[in-house]
Amino acid sequence: MPTERLLITVKTYPTLSRKYGELVCTAAVREDGSWVRLYPIPFRFLDYKERYAKYDWIETVLVKNSSDHRPESFHPVDPKEMKKVGHLGTDDNWRERRKMLLGRCATHTSLNSLIDGAHKNEFSLAMFKPTQVLAFKWEVDERQWDPVRVDEMRKRADQGELFGDEDWRRSFKLIPKLPYKFSYRFADSDGRESELLVLDWEVGMLFWHCLEQTNGDEKLALAKVHEKYFNQFLQTDLHFFLGTTQQYHDWSANPWLIVGVFPIPYESQMELGQS
Repeated sequence: MPTERLLITVKTYPTLSRKYGELVCTAAVREDGSWVRLYPIPFRFLDYKERYAKYDWIETVLVKNSSDHRPESFHPVDPKEMKKVGHLGTDDNWRERRKMLLGRCATHTSLNSLIDGAHKNEFSLAMFKPTQVLAFKWEVDERQWDPVRVDEMRKRADQGELFGDEDWRRSFKLIPKLPYKFSYRFADSDGRESELLVLDWEVGMLFWHCLEQTNGDEKLALAKVHEKYFNQFLQTDLHFFLGTTQQYHDWSANPWLIVGVFPIPYESQMELGQS
């Protein structure tokens, strides 16, 4: 099987799996602009010593995920063999990221067409440009992980069944659970208004960072998250990376979630004035 070169664009905040432990939904783009979902990949393979960051180029050998029929779903033959080979930075107004993602990936503007495409199993990952962002919101969520799943994970870690690395097993510690769910409300090119959850890794990390800055004041921390994800990002040519969930992909009235946010700067002042 050939080695593929992929640009990591999506890392979601981890969820718990009885079988794999902490999992992230990781998505990437091939050099031709086609999408790949790397799943399942244990969170620790992607974050241990900051091994892989968003917008890193990696090389790996992929195989189709036989337990996931969505067309973009693959998994590395061996996650430990994933090799970082470069990074797309933000120089020159995000020139290289713009060229790669806006230049080669299809950009959708209608949520109805995306929903129809998911139901036909044509795609389950997409770049989306909202016509108007109406709100960035949050709601209270459970503050602790499911204790049953945590207990199962700890038992499997103690038995050496998770992670496949002795150092990780000895240092096993769950990432904190986010006590809030975040979402965007927006209108698309058809005038349809929708509200989708934001599962982006970075919104979770921003919340924890702001909470530390505000000495544990959640109200102030949430206000800081809102300032960035709404006030600041609305000054950019904001795009969303969308993904479906396997469970709801084929039949849900709207199976899409925001798995990543792409707040690319406008290319010029003229473009900003036309927004």
